[in-house]
Amino acid sequence: MTQPTPTTRQDRLLSVNIDDGHALPGSAPGSTIIPLFLDRENGVWVLYGKFEPGTRLPTHFHTGVVHFYTIKGEWHYLEYPDDVQKAGSYLFEPGGSVHTFCVPETASQAAEGFMVVFGANINFIDGEFVGIRDAGFIEDAILESARQAGLPIPRYIRPKGGAEFTRD
Repeated sequence: MTQPTPTTRQDRLLSVNIDDGHALPGSAPGSTIIPLFLDRENGVWVLYGKFEPGTRLPTHFHTGVVHFYTIKGEWHYLEYPDDVQKAGSYLFEPGGSVHTFCVPETASQAAEGFMVVFGANINFIDGEFVGIRDAGFIEDAILESARQAGLPIPRYIRPKGGAEFTRD
């Protein structure tokens, strides 16, 4: 077999570095995120998150799978207190799972990691629905946060796509 001809032209690699990004407010006090990849149409979002000691995210239901790799610190889900995620831990979360992210107040440092999320998080506080977070919601929130802070539009990978006809 001969080497295939590329069907997708690339002038440069699609690559971002978290050290070049601005940490923007996350979904809960004590959390920040750096967007890496946001695909509204396919419902995929990749973020680098930092969660200070005492941070607790809303309980959420995942409509798709999640991959989370912890780089620093430690955290756990309130529903699984014995399954502590530490630096070097890789976690797979199946679609349909429900849990509450928590960094203990006694943690010696912030927890940090990369998350690859397919679908949406449907969020609840005290059992009551509070909202949905998906790639589109996150992108809109990130752009608004950057605007309010006087920062440039963050650099992240966004597939071109766009719901449109291929020809008239």
